[in-house]
Amino acid sequence: MKKAEPTPPVIIREATPDAALQVLGLLQKEARFLDFVQEDLSGHADADIGAVGRVVHEGCRKVLKNHIDLVTVRTETEGSRLTLPKGFDASSVRVSGNIVGEPPFTGTLIHRGWRAAAVNLPKMAEGHDASILAPAEVEL
Repeated sequence: MKKAEPTPPVIIREATPDAALQVLGLLQKEARFLDFVQEDLSGHADADIGAVGRVVHEGCRKVLKNHIDLVTVRTETEGSRLTLPKGFDASSVRVSGNIVGEPPFTGTLIHRGWRAAAVNLPKMAEGHDASILAPAEVEL
C-alpha cells in the first residue's frame, strides 16, 4: 500500500491595502465612483440615476482600460456545454448546482470569469498616504 503524500501547508500572505486604495482613488478621480456609491439614491428618480450611472460607468471603464488588463478565465461562449477534468483549477472555476461525486464534471458555462493579466498602477511617492482616496476640496 502506497503512503499518501503529505499535503503541503497553506501559506497565508498578508495583503497590503495600498494597491486597492490606489485603484479606489483612480476610480474616484475618473468616475466619481465613491461619491456615487456613498450617495443615498432612494430620493432620486431612476432616470437621474441612469444618467449619472452612464458617467460613472465610462470613468470606471477608463480606469480598467488604462491600469488593469482584463481577460476572460474561460474562452468558451457563455451558455455552451463543457467538461471540467479531474484536477481542474478550482480557484478559477466555481462549480454550482447538483455537485455529486468527483470530476470530470459536465455543465453549462454561466459566466466566463475575469482574470487580471497585468496590473499597471502608477508609482507612488515615498510617504504618499494611499488612504486619502480623494482630497477634500476648498475653493477660495
